[in-house]
Amino acid sequence: MKTLHLVKLSVGTETVDGLEEWQKIKRSEAPDGCSRHVTRMWPRREKEILAGGSMYWVIKGSIQARQRIVGLEEVIGGDGIRRCAIVLGPELIRTQTALRRPFQGWRYLKADDAPPDLPKGRASEEPLPTELATALAEIGVI
Repeated sequence: MKTLHLVKLSVGTETVDGLEEWQKIKRSEAPDGCSRHVTRMWPRREKEILAGGSMYWVIKGSIQARQRIVGLEEVIGGDGIRRCAIVLGPELIRTQTALRRPFQGWRYLKADDAPPDLPKGRASEEPLPTELATALAEIGVI
């Protein structure tokens, strides 16, 4: 079975560090310490996502990081509507920049189309400024 990923806009987030800080707060409020993203739609391709898929985060118009998806849980809201909580691993892994136009909800992302992780040697380096990374992605350098 092929692995399938999800891609999601990180609304209101300016940087990967900002997303990490926000999730740290949410994890501290969760009884099991896991990050969750609650969405109205349940992924129909659940088995492919749970076979090693990640949530790829779009920040300021480009994919910049990913997190492992470790589970999907049913959540019933106060309005009685069934929703899906996408349970995420704690580590945010920076990726090479990949431009994405705005969209609502989440989208499937084939493994072959997912941007690669940044090399291990670049893990401690400051990431490129978003504007520069976006410009380089537009001309096909990264």
